Amino acid sequence: MKIAFIGLGNMGGGMAANLVKAGHEVRAFDLSQDALDRAGEHGCTTAASVAEAVTDADAVVSMLPNGQIVLSAYTGEVFGAASGGAILLDCSTIDVATAREVAEQARQHGYEMVDAPVSGGIAAANGGTLTFMVGGSDEAFARAEPILQAMGKAVIHAGASGNGQAAKICNNMLLGIHMIGTCEAFAMAQKLGLDPQTFYDISSVSSGQCWSMTSYCPVPGVGPQSPADNGYQGGFAAALMLKDLRLAIEAAETADAPVPMGQRARALYEDFVGAGNGGQDFSGIIRTL
Repeated sequence: MKIAFIGLGNMGGGMAANLVKAGHEVRAFDLSQDALDRAGEHGCTTAASVAEAVTDADAVVSMLPNGQIVLSAYTGEVFGAASGGAILLDCSTIDVATAREVAEQARQHGYEMVDAPVSGGIAAANGGTLTFMVGGSDEAFARAEPILQAMGKAVIHAGASGNGQAAKICNNMLLGIHMIGTCEAFAMAQKLGLDPQTFYDISSVSSGQCWSMTSYCPVPGVGPQSPADNGYQGGFAAALMLKDLRLAIEAAETADAPVPMGQRARALYEDFVGAGNGGQDFSGIIRTL
């Protein structure tokens, strides 16, 4: 299959490479020449523009920073340049309203489209073990699923257009809340004289167990290897967690859904990122406790 891939950042680069490994012909575009060079090293053909990348493609996959860029890329360059039979897959994490707007405009231009944001960090993108939560019609999902399977371990249909984004921001709001709670518990346990490893051994098999503890422990040397063991570098940047929390709060306000814990998590990550820690892994917030 001929696949255009737009956006070759930390996540997109690995995703595009896995499509090549799966036997697809990938034509890639990014504004960064370094990103294009890396894509070329992984077997992608590089393009000089979005329009060039999507011409004659059977599918278009995008991984872009925000909703405005997604809207601009599709309405300004993809629609019309891509063949009418192409399936469009936006894997960016953006606001629900924009995802639904782009999907509606795609339908008006004769395209099938899904929003398919991901769960899993850079290592999962490189390793092809992402989880995709997908919004779109049954027909669009059926066409998109084989492409997503080449980049992930799980592909789940969340419902209509925009529901993939809804699932992503609800999930990541919960993750942010869990991580702060996990950090607070470890910090409190240590101040009470409890060894972190001992606390882990107890809580990881008790009612306090959660993914932030047993798969991504914020304490160095405790649990499976995590960014905490690398000075909180790599993984999922705090700035990206803050982005997702802001999207979640925006969506909650639109839906009239009270999320007091989500609001508090956003405030704490705003302070953390505002202090210059945006590039650190989001588990590094334990250092503020």
